[in-house]
Amino acid sequence: MTSRGRVVLIGSAHPLRGGLATFNERLICEYRKEGSEASIYTFTLQYPSLLFPGKTQYSTEPPPKDIPIFVRINSINPFNWIRVGLTLKNQRPDLVIVKYWMPFMAPCFSIICRIIKKNHHTKIISIVDNIIPHEKRLGDRILSGFWVRSVDGFVAMSRSVLKDLESFDSEKPKIYCPHPLYDNFGDAVSKQEAKKRLNLDPGTRYVLFFGFIRDYKGLDLLLKAFGDNNLRQKKIKLLVAGEFYCDTKPYKEIIAHNHLEDTVIMNNDFIPDSQVVNYFCASDLVVQPYKSATQSGVTQIAYHFNKPMIITDVGGLAEIVPHEKVGYVVAPEPEKIAKAINRYFDENREAEFSKNTAVEKTLYSWGRMLEAIDQASGKKNQ
Repeated sequence: MTSRGRVVLIGSAHPLRGGLATFNERLICEYRKEGSEASIYTFTLQYPSLLFPGKTQYSTEPPPKDIPIFVRINSINPFNWIRVGLTLKNQRPDLVIVKYWMPFMAPCFSIICRIIKKNHHTKIISIVDNIIPHEKRLGDRILSGFWVRSVDGFVAMSRSVLKDLESFDSEKPKIYCPHPLYDNFGDAVSKQEAKKRLNLDPGTRYVLFFGFIRDYKGLDLLLKAFGDNNLRQKKIKLLVAGEFYCDTKPYKEIIAHNHLEDTVIMNNDFIPDSQVVNYFCASDLVVQPYKSATQSGVTQIAYHFNKPMIITDVGGLAEIVPHEKVGYVVAPEPEKIAKAINRYFDENREAEFSKNTAVEKTLYSWGRMLEAIDQASGKKNQ
């Protein structure tokens, strides 16, 4: 076991919830497994309430075991940024990792990291979800440009983000590494057991849409797809599991217009980590009908549970879901999505695609992510 020295990750973690926290905690867990002294500095305040679209930012789950998490950062308080920056500057970690996902965080992260760098020791690497956000706002490029100048190198989890990064900087190291597997949601259970836990009909087949609902994720396209006459004749229901982060009205109107009240099951509470296994294992197929995307953690949960997928050909999604091997890649159009779902069930592809996902997922290890971070920081692979 090889230590990579002292590692600090700046970003979301318990008691905050969601995919960002899950990713960060799993990454630091990997560093600690390899013998590094690794910890997380997370937020006392991540978003002001006025800017947060969900019901709560906080988890009801217990904290992860054996990961030191320091709740220190206030995203809107410059005096706090200075204090945190000075603390980490004086601690002299060998590596600071920052998960960057939206320009709102650029001032906070940039000031902290610029102060840390004054110790002339710490390397700062940014894992970039999006450098240009899905939902664009005035000033995004200015803020992201400010962030790019604060770090030493980048890891992008899709080639589209890698290309976007080049428009901000052409000199610093930029490494592509696909989103690693989310293997921290427990072992799979039988489909029958998962349906029982969720009080679902054991004789019905289910298509899963999972995760926070935002306009760019295309749930409206999937709902319209379920209006397809061929799909209506099959004993298939759509299981929507995730909290709305946008106006619910358009989605309810689509359900009513297409008479889908008995076809769509909406569970619009936040799905805690302990329940994720049930939704994926109860489902026959996972559909990600995104209108725009870079990468998606939902894909990597589906891989963990060997679930076939239908994804749209946007952003980096198709890079890690081989067409006709673990699922289908289609245009982001209701008719194309409906045709793929019909084909999947008509041709009975579940066993074949599930077997292939079990092989394909071996490509997405956390060890590869650590190696990519090493490359971005100028180190040779450990």
